[in-house]
Amino acid sequence: MKRQLPWLPLVLCILLLPLTGCDAIGSIFKAGAYTGIIGVVLLVLVLWWLFSRFRR
Repeated sequence: MKRQLPWLPLVLCILLLPLTGCDAIGSIFKAGAYTGIIGVVLLVLVLWWLFSRFRR
């Protein structure tokens, strides 16, 4: 009976790959959150400016 040990390092590497990307993904989501907040604030300011222009 043949043992499947040569596959063990490959399986371990595949299982560890998502762990290396956690920090990168966290940074991307932080940047995305800040970008989203800035975008919403700018959108509200533009809409406020447009409504104030049409009320005159």
